[in-house]
Amino acid sequence: MASKKLRRAGLPQDLCERLSRHQITTCQDFLCLSPLELMKVTGQSYQNVQKFLHTVSQSCAPRMQTVYEMKIKRAIDPTSAFLPTTLEALDKILHGGIACGSLTEVTGPSGCGKTQFCIMLSLLTTLPSSMGGLDGAVIYIDTESAFSAERLIEMAQHRFPHYFATEEKLISMPSSIHVYRELTCDSVLKRIESLEEEIISKNVKLVVIDSVASVVRKEFDTKLQGNLLERSNLLTREASVLKYLAEEFSIPVILTNQITTWLSNGLAIQADPLSPADDFSLSEGCSRNGDGESGYVTAALGNTWSHSVNTRLILQYLDSQTRQLLIAKSPVAPFSSFLYTIENSGLVLQGFISCCFRSKGPVMLLGRNQSCAASNKNEERHLLTMNLKWLYLVSPVDSLVHSSSYNMQ
Repeated sequence: MASKKLRRAGLPQDLCERLSRHQITTCQDFLCLSPLELMKVTGQSYQNVQKFLHTVSQSCAPRMQTVYEMKIKRAIDPTSAFLPTTLEALDKILHGGIACGSLTEVTGPSGCGKTQFCIMLSLLTTLPSSMGGLDGAVIYIDTESAFSAERLIEMAQHRFPHYFATEEKLISMPSSIHVYRELTCDSVLKRIESLEEEIISKNVKLVVIDSVASVVRKEFDTKLQGNLLERSNLLTREASVLKYLAEEFSIPVILTNQITTWLSNGLAIQADPLSPADDFSLSEGCSRNGDGESGYVTAALGNTWSHSVNTRLILQYLDSQTRQLLIAKSPVAPFSSFLYTIENSGLVLQGFISCCFRSKGPVMLLGRNQSCAASNKNEERHLLTMNLKWLYLVSPVDSLVHSSSYNMQ
C-alpha cells in the first residue's frame, strides 16, 4: 500500500504537483520524510503537515475486512476472484483459475511454453465475462522480445473460432493488449512504478512480466561483492509494487522465471537456455554436470523471491511432444501435475496426476522428467512415485502421500 500514488491519497492537486517536483510521488516517499522536511518542501505550517500525514497514512493503510465480507464479495462477483485458464482440470484444482489480487509465477526451462501460456492468458483476459474473461485490457512487459502478435491472432482464431470469425473482433482484441519492451532492470522498475494510473485509465485486468529473471540475471553477477544484496533489494521493490497493484485493483499478476542448477558444492549455475533437450541428466533424483558433481534444478532468483510469489506453476518437458505443468506452490491447491501439449489454440491438457503431500524437509525442483505410461493401477502408482522422486527431493521424515489420481482425456 505504501506504493500508492499521492494523487490518489486525498491531497490537494497543487500540493501533489509541488511534491512531484521533488521526486515525492508515492505514499512511502511522503511518509519517510520528517514533519520538518515536509514543512520545508511544501511550505505549509506544522499543523497542516500533520493533517497531511494523517490523510496519507489513512489512505495507504490496508482496510480490515472479515472473512465473511470476503466471501460475500466473491459470491456477488465471481470474476473478481479468478481468471479462468479454460484448462478445466487446472481451473478446478485452483478453485477457479489464476487468482486475482496475488502474484503467480510461471517457471521452467526455455521452450516449454511459458510465453505461450502468458499470451493465452492475455487473450482470455480480453474476452467478455459471459465467456469467462475479465472484459479488460492487458499490460504485457516483455523483457525478452518474445511476444508475437501473429501467435496471439492464431491462438484466438483456433481457440474461439466463432467469436473471432469477424475482422472487427480480431482488431478490437489486440488493441486491448499493451506491450512494453523493457530491456534493463531500471526500465522495468520504472514501468512497474508508473502502472497505477494506466491500470485505472485503460481498465487493465491483467499484468504480465515475461520474464523477471531475464534482465536481472544479465545485469547482476552475484559472484561480485554487493551485487547479491543490490539484486535482492531490486526484486523486493518490484514484488512490493506488484503486490500493491494486484491487491489494490484486484487483478492477477503473472511473472515468468527461469531455472538454475545448484551443485553439491553450493554453487549455482545457469541452465543453458539454448539446449533444452539435454540440459540435465537425472540419476536417482539428481542432475550431474560434466565434472560429475550432483545437484538439482530449481527456480531462479533465490529464496527471498520465492516467498514473494503466492502461486508457483512449473512447466517442463516430458518428451519432445508432451510437457508437464506442476502446481508447486499454492494457498488453495495441493501439489498437482498435468500433462499438456502446445497446439495452434495454445496449451491443451492431455491428462493429469494429482497428489498432496507434506514434508518437514526441504522441497527442491529437479530437472527434466521422462514419460511413463499408466495403463493400470500398478503403473499408475509407479508413475506417481517416479514424478515425486524425480521432480522433488523430499525429506524422508514425515513425508506422506495422501491421494493420487490419473486421467487421460
